[in-house]
Amino acid sequence: MSVITRFIIALLKPIILGVVVACMLLLFFPEFRQGAGLNINWFDHTPTIPKRVSYYDALATSAPAVVNIYSVSLDNSNRLFRSRPIERTNLGSGVIMRDEGYLLTCYHVIRNADSIYVAIQDSRFIPAQLVGFDEVTDLAVLRIYEDNLQVIPQIEEPDLRVGDMVMAIGNPLDLGQTITAGIVSRVGSNGLANYFDFIQTDAVLNPGNSGGALVDSNGYLVGITNANFKTLDNRRRVQDVNGVNFAVPYPLARRVMDEIIENGTVRRGQLGFSGKGYDNRGILVNSVATNGPAHIAGLKVNDLLLSVAGQEVRDVSKTLDLIAETQPGTKIELIVNRADEIITITVTVGELDLQMIARS
Repeated sequence: MSVITRFIIALLKPIILGVVVACMLLLFFPEFRQGAGLNINWFDHTPTIPKRVSYYDALATSAPAVVNIYSVSLDNSNRLFRSRPIERTNLGSGVIMRDEGYLLTCYHVIRNADSIYVAIQDSRFIPAQLVGFDEVTDLAVLRIYEDNLQVIPQIEEPDLRVGDMVMAIGNPLDLGQTITAGIVSRVGSNGLANYFDFIQTDAVLNPGNSGGALVDSNGYLVGITNANFKTLDNRRRVQDVNGVNFAVPYPLARRVMDEIIENGTVRRGQLGFSGKGYDNRGILVNSVATNGPAHIAGLKVNDLLLSVAGQEVRDVSKTLDLIAETQPGTKIELIVNRADEIITITVTVGELDLQMIARS
């Protein structure tokens, strides 16, 4: 064997040995594969504490945007035996929605209030102005004239699902800001036509939580907390039902707020008909209100409604939402199949009568 060959073999032996040793280290010590290096304490078998699950980061961005609301009213009843009216304070919560100072809360929190005050989490205590309210969704818009306001994180479509973890932020019983957590058990509709289809969750709500924020695990607003479910006991006394609480879905609350800010009130369109989905082809009309917009335009029972304002229709609730969100007085076209004949009907959208809803 030549000197050169022996030299090459002598050179390759340590290289091959090093590769084998490296492969064995990577096999038996996986942390080396991730660049963690050698742990000099690998003989120490002290158990490591797993990282805790925390929503601190989510709450750090959302909780400062939730305020305490104090609405003050003067009770002038029975003045015969009193020298002056009694001052009553109603407690609630609110959410800062825009940096111009617009807040959302529940209408029942500020109903009949003579004055409204807002306590921000940075200790500012300031008067608020009522911009408008919507009795159907029990929402009210307030405004405060302050700078450096923390606006709650928002996304256009939260895509909330049954089983998602949510947190309710508010001021229950005036104890100060409190966080409760729960699971979504029912997802409410986002449309203006579905007046009472709220989010249902078991996140605890107590007096003072109304108007606060319901946020997801990332801190994004998914709803405005409203109330817990109540029932009557065998003595006809009102009792709260634990674990059944409600919130107005964020997309609906945002639409209501935007319309109140723009117009001072919420106007909903209606055509005055009802129907049901028919074989995924359209909506089969089963009733038409006498002298309503649809009746005046010529819509009839057993018409198959195919499209509204240029949009194909299949789902009744989505169709009602589309109509409700159309400004009253707007002329739209309905495409209808009547006895296998396709016809076009032009109808003027009417305004929804909220008193009729209350009576129904």
